[in-house]
Order: sequence, then C-alpha cells, then structure tokens
Amino acid sequence: MRLTLLTVGKTDIPWVRDGLEMYLSRIRHYVPFELREIPELKGVSSLGREQIKEREGELILKQIRPADEVVLLDEHGRTYRSLAFAEWLGRRMAGSGRDLVFVIGGAYGFSDAVYARADGKLSLSEMTFSHQLVRTIFAEQLYRAFTILRGEPYHHE
Repeated sequence: MRLTLLTVGKTDIPWVRDGLEMYLSRIRHYVPFELREIPELKGVSSLGREQIKEREGELILKQIRPADEVVLLDEHGRTYRSLAFAEWLGRRMAGSGRDLVFVIGGAYGFSDAVYARADGKLSLSEMTFSHQLVRTIFAEQLYRAFTILRGEPYHHE
C-alpha cells in the first residue's frame, strides 16, 4: 500500500515547508509516501468560485487512479482523536490493499465530481486552517498515527 497527499497549490511559506518536509521524511520510514502538488490555476480572476472548483476538480481527478481509496480533507468530514485515527489507518493498511490518497483542495473546496469520487471525508478540526498549514498539520497526524500503531513513544495520552 502506498499513501499519497494530493494538494492544490504549492507550499511556499518556508517554515511551513520545513515542517512538512520533516514529517514527510518521518512518514517514509513506515510506508511508501508521496506528496503531489497540483499547480494553482492561472488567470482565474474572471472566474467564479464554482468554475475554479470545477477546473481544480478536473486536475485532482486526473491524479487519482480507479483503484485508489480517496479521502478528502474537508470541513464536513469525520473527526477523530489521534488514537482512533491510528486505528482507522491501521485497518486500511491491513485490509484493503488499495493505495490511499488524501486530498487537500483549493481555497473554495471541492467540486461535486470530486465529492462523488471520494470514498470518505476527514476533518482535522472544526476550525479552519490555511491550505498551506493544514498540509503540515495533517502530515504530523499521519506520523503520529504510525508511531501509535508501532507503539513508539511519541504520542502521550
């Protein structure tokens, strides 16, 4: 099983990128993991939110294979405590055999087509985070989940 974090836009804030890279390198000790960043759309000032979501959605869907299990990071998704998320991840890794793709959309969210393709939705919080910062927060939670699954001394509860 491979894990992918698929994002719209690049992480260009240096300290956020540094934190993201740190957690990505740690995650790769546990599982094959890839970060794929879809470039932000150019020349969208004349487009409405729905048009932007549709165009981003087309780019997202091109990055997903039919056999992938797709989980959207979405404000309306299910929330987990860290232990429960680790259990969820462990079940996925032990049972499905499908590659797992987590998707962070653009500023306006996901198109209807992306929602229709998704196998699940995950929310990190009821609060809203910047699309750049949420990548690092989620990467840290993935790393935390792997340490919990392995019984390593990172998570304290």
